[in-house]
Amino acid sequence: MNLINMDAENRVVLNVGGIRHETYKATLKKIPATRLSRLTEALANYDPILNEYFFDRHPGVFAQVLNYYRTGKLHYPTDVCGPLFEEELEFWGLDANQVEPCCWMTYTQHRDTQETLAVLDRLDLDTDKPSDEEMARKFGFEEDYFSGTMSWWQKMKPQLWSLFDEPYSSNTAKMIGIISVFFICVSILSFCLKTHPDMRVPVIRNITVNTSQHTASWTLDKTSTNAHDAFFYIECVCNAWFTFEILMRFVASPNKCDFIKASVNIIDYIATLSFYIDYFLQRFASHLENADILEFFSIIRIMRLFKLTRHSSGLKILMQTFRASAKELTLLVFFLVLGIVIFASLVYYAERIQANPHNDFNSIPLGLWWALVTMTTVGYGDMAPKTYVGMFVGALCAIAGV
Repeated sequence: MNLINMDAENRVVLNVGGIRHETYKATLKKIPATRLSRLTEALANYDPILNEYFFDRHPGVFAQVLNYYRTGKLHYPTDVCGPLFEEELEFWGLDANQVEPCCWMTYTQHRDTQETLAVLDRLDLDTDKPSDEEMARKFGFEEDYFSGTMSWWQKMKPQLWSLFDEPYSSNTAKMIGIISVFFICVSILSFCLKTHPDMRVPVIRNITVNTSQHTASWTLDKTSTNAHDAFFYIECVCNAWFTFEILMRFVASPNKCDFIKASVNIIDYIATLSFYIDYFLQRFASHLENADILEFFSIIRIMRLFKLTRHSSGLKILMQTFRASAKELTLLVFFLVLGIVIFASLVYYAERIQANPHNDFNSIPLGLWWALVTMTTVGYGDMAPKTYVGMFVGALCAIAGV
């Protein structure tokens, strides 16, 4: 009889969210410095009539919490979301890092989701127009806004910024965004078309030559070709717009330093500056021997395509996806480079084992090109192993690429 009474005294009843749980007091003492290990009858949530402790908490999570006290293993219930589970663990004074490995991936999925949502919030994907108070806080005019002493420039500056940097803020901003996209597309199209042979004008010069009869004669010689003048005027109009847009966005920007350091803006003003540099070089330095080499740097204008990310939420998400997957992509490239180096070395020595007068692999660097083309399943066919050992290495390279 005494043993039965002692057993009843050592038991404790926990009513969590209407579900009654019964366990031993010694079980709750297994994990010290937690809420359940410090239960006393002096607590306000103790009911002396029912002889139980009442907690208005989630009963499903508490079942796993109590099981943790009994077995020492904390499992994650799949019928609750991660933040709720973390909140419950914090209430009971338990460490969320004690979740078992079998449940860890499922449990931490919500953290990845929260990080993604936080990033999307920073991308300004919402089309809701901010209030005047939010704009004043963004531009540092909060005190003047509440005191009603804002100048005309303080009122105009946020509106200019919204027009040129937030395409969805108003109908006028949408029109300016459409104009900007139009000039970007025209600029890229012009840059590409002016290299087509049918779009270029030959440069012809008159050359005097001596004939076999010892008389002087002249002939026309085509020395080079230049882009049609129409492309120059098109680029002038496009770059006039880009210059105006950059200046307006810079003047109206809330933070000049952040504006200058933004990657898209760096591409923008370098591409615009390259047009003016190219113009002055052609105008004043065309007689220099290597002046045409500098025209190569005008390819930076193609990078203006990244400006389209300001006008498309989908492109913003795509860029963020690449940024978030940078580690995985780097690991993929690392293993690809590792395979390329290994197979390039193998095929170089494999082709030298047998007599091979038509050996295409005269060096390992040439083998690197072949391994890259083979592992990426492109296969130009300009290089191919001729020996049986080399063919075996090529087969392994192709399979590894797949």
